[in-house]
Amino acid sequence: PETAPQRLTSLRAKLEFFRAFGVASVFVARFDRGLASLAPSAFIDDVLVARVGVKWVLVGDDFRFGKARAGDVATLRAHARSFSVEAMGTVEADGQRVSSTAVRDALTEGDMERVATLLGRPYAIAGRVGHGEKLGRRLGFPTANIALRHRPALAGIFAVRVHGLPGGARPGVASLGVRPTVKSGGRPLLEVFLFDFDQPIYGRRVTVEFLHKLRDEVRYPDLDALAAQIRTDVAQARDYFASPSGA
Repeated sequence: PETAPQRLTSLRAKLEFFRAFGVASVFVARFDRGLASLAPSAFIDDVLVARVGVKWVLVGDDFRFGKARAGDVATLRAHARSFSVEAMGTVEADGQRVSSTAVRDALTEGDMERVATLLGRPYAIAGRVGHGEKLGRRLGFPTANIALRHRPALAGIFAVRVHGLPGGARPGVASLGVRPTVKSGGRPLLEVFLFDFDQPIYGRRVTVEFLHKLRDEVRYPDLDALAAQIRTDVAQARDYFASPSGA
């Protein structure tokens, strides 16, 4: 687990995307030690053939599977007795190969425009609004707090658009990180201040689209300095949404 890359999309979000594109059935295999230790031939025989009963397999041209990533497209074709195998060609966007690694790199760099180009949509995190410590309200910026089950692939302060709210999508500014000014060693949390919105939404499931990165997380000397920076963040996010890029 300590070497696993950050998860880009939750399982629930993946299933929602699949449904939207007409996928009828999804098999979910838990990646535990048993599955990870299967040799490529055993994965083909025990999982693809015996359990799923596949007739046709489509994978990326750089697909790897089985223990130590020993299997590839050639392995699949060599062991295919009851099914056919097709390799999908490389997908490019603006001359760059689309891959999860490329998306993670763009997220790390805070280049949300390039992320959206690679994905074909803005990067988003979905979750349920819960109760927080009410610190934002005390600072004059009440936030919708969304707990994160997994370590996020990005961090910082962002101009965002939130879907799933009464009245439709709303712009806002979000903080995604460990809140170093508030506590040390905290867990990552997504906090969103919605512009011109003051309705109770606890328990509502929302989707937060990350459109533009404003800055990295910073530890401030006190809460007054943090509040002053939040005011600047809000002003910059409003300017973004007033510009052609954020329209």
